[in-house]
Amino acid sequence: MYKMMTLQVTLFVLIAVGFFLKKKGIFKETGQKNLTDLVIYVVLPCNIVNAFMVDFSLERLYACAGILLISLGIQIFAVIYGKHVAARGEAEDRAKCIRYGIICSNAGFLGNPIAEGLYGSEGLLLASFYLLPQRIMMWSEGIAVFSGESDMKSTVKKVVTHPCVVACFVGLGLMLSQAKLPVVVTDPIQALGRCNTALSMLVIGMILADINVKQFLDVSLIRFAVHRLLIIPGLVLLACRFLPVSDMVRSLSVLLAAMPAGATTSILASKYDQDPKFATELVVSSTLLSLPSVALWSFLVL
Repeated sequence: MYKMMTLQVTLFVLIAVGFFLKKKGIFKETGQKNLTDLVIYVVLPCNIVNAFMVDFSLERLYACAGILLISLGIQIFAVIYGKHVAARGEAEDRAKCIRYGIICSNAGFLGNPIAEGLYGSEGLLLASFYLLPQRIMMWSEGIAVFSGESDMKSTVKKVVTHPCVVACFVGLGLMLSQAKLPVVVTDPIQALGRCNTALSMLVIGMILADINVKQFLDVSLIRFAVHRLLIIPGLVLLACRFLPVSDMVRSLSVLLAAMPAGATTSILASKYDQDPKFATELVVSSTLLSLPSVALWSFLVL
């Protein structure tokens, strides 16, 4: 718990820096987007590949397979839960935003630094496998929620060419083959990968800079936060107690399931003209509320 408290304080300080940079206009919308792209396309993939450069063992492989199956179950559940429970009674455009936010969390940006901070490269390795089903669902069912249709060819292309998915396959190949890359390759990968936590938290802080306290009066946002941050991870914790998985797999499954709505919620809502203002408020409010809720879940699972 001491380690988690220290990590939470560190993340909070980094988020505060990002918040300050955005509020003072040092980073504007374009700069925030560029920083986000840098993390997604360069820093995070390097971080993932670096996590796979460990000694191969069957125990490690079983743990990865276990959290992958748990994540797959969570994604299937999220599709059903979002449609029939979380978005029930909402206006159509809001319902689509809520359904997508239930399916696609911000586990990549916020979850990976937490996994790495708690369990080092082992935690990041497991988190990378956890995110694979979500990345697939993001470009399949997630797109279908907003557009009403899903192009299988386009979905497959987006999934297999996503830099983080590519990094997982590259890293898996390195781990299974135990190939040793030259230092001139591994050192830059490690150097870039170490930037992940700091840069990701700066982006989170910039997202929170757009917060409007009045938006918390919206019942739909509060209801979404309860579903996304409390009920879903609670159900995951309950299910994991009946599964033959390690404490680390159980803890990470719960913490990664407790992440806020992904930033792509507002991006796709804007693209398909489905109440982008509400989608942005959904992302910002759930991100802010996730800070105390993640601390709560950490206390329960660690």
